[in-house]
Amino acid sequence: MCLTGPVTTAVPLGYPIHEHTLENGLRVVVSPDHAVPFVAVNLWYDVGSRDEQPGRTGLAHLFEHVMFQGSENVASGEHFNTLQASGATGNATTWFDRTNYFEAVPTGVLDLALWLEADRMANLLPALTQKNLDTQREVVKEEKRQRYDNAPYGDTIDHVLALAFPPEHPYGHTVIGSMADLDAASLDDTHAFFTRWYSPANAVLTLVGDVTAEDGLAKARALFGHLPTRGVPARARVSPLPPHAGVPRRVATAPVPADMLYLQWRTPARGSRLADAVDIALTVLGGSETSRLYRRLVREDGTCSGAGSSAIPLAWGNSLSLAYTRALDGADLAAIEQALCDEVERLCADGPTDAELQRAHIQFEREWLGECARLESRADLFSAHATMFGDPGRVNRRIVEYTAVTAAEVRDAARAWLRPDQRAVLEYRRGPMGPDQW
Repeated sequence: MCLTGPVTTAVPLGYPIHEHTLENGLRVVVSPDHAVPFVAVNLWYDVGSRDEQPGRTGLAHLFEHVMFQGSENVASGEHFNTLQASGATGNATTWFDRTNYFEAVPTGVLDLALWLEADRMANLLPALTQKNLDTQREVVKEEKRQRYDNAPYGDTIDHVLALAFPPEHPYGHTVIGSMADLDAASLDDTHAFFTRWYSPANAVLTLVGDVTAEDGLAKARALFGHLPTRGVPARARVSPLPPHAGVPRRVATAPVPADMLYLQWRTPARGSRLADAVDIALTVLGGSETSRLYRRLVREDGTCSGAGSSAIPLAWGNSLSLAYTRALDGADLAAIEQALCDEVERLCADGPTDAELQRAHIQFEREWLGECARLESRADLFSAHATMFGDPGRVNRRIVEYTAVTAAEVRDAARAWLRPDQRAVLEYRRGPMGPDQW
């Protein structure tokens, strides 16, 4: 078998990127694109659930809600209303490694959107009252009930994290946090969290669309440049954990539609060529209906209705890699697990074929170009790479980087990080709700 792989013909993308850091530490990225009279505004704060203290989980995500409840100058609920009345949209998301706020605005509304972001960065605390905190706490708790506690397989992430990380690890708890910790969060806790993390020096502001580099920087300087900065707290990044030993196993039961089986591995943190090689291995294993797992378990063995693989990309220490199957009624999970391990072992032994490698490269290129085609997601990619890697220009180079990974590198990465004896196992079985394991 040839393990050199096809020669890549990818070339870097050509999106213009202009960077500047204001005196208060705010990093500004501007990428002009005048195809349509819209601008994507994207603000990343370098804070996520990994930065929460024991007993106070869920604060990062809680702020995703609190930040839309007004400021000293904007009434509660008016942030969204003001944007929508001007033909703009906005939202926010929280992850283990970041919190981001974003808007898509007509060109003439850019000043307003930037003012709203600068205002809540500087003036949120007067509006963060006990009443607002209590209201948003209940909103988040209801979200947790609907999306996690009472949804089929909704607590899978709890079990996956419990298998992967010790409880005190920064990634050892879910982004949404626990009910007990949400209830325990005080007004002082939330004010301290905001003061600690919501600083210009801990943020990246990206503008993509109908704005020149000069105007974008001038607007950012005018609206954000006067904001006082606060020093970013020192953070000791965690060291990578070793691969699993002894095949740790967890069994969950709940009234779900079908039995599920998850294999999980600790793999390298995101951002390296090695992480790309692991990602390609996952794509070969379960990235589509032409993948090895789907072909073996669904089409050949006929024991599963679905099979695939994916990653939980993380910035510190380890990412997580998963392979999963949805069993048909009466299928034996032990036999499915063995078949899955056989396919993983085969990839470790032989690596991908040239055709599989090329499909993985093409799939990544297609998905990356699809993301970059939208102003909003392109802005998010620039913010992400500026925040995590200090280099928004890497967005232009990612296809070249990814498609340069060879079949031999994929094989070696699988051998080092995805061996069957390095797995952890979650069996999610249909049945009565299991006892509280937390």
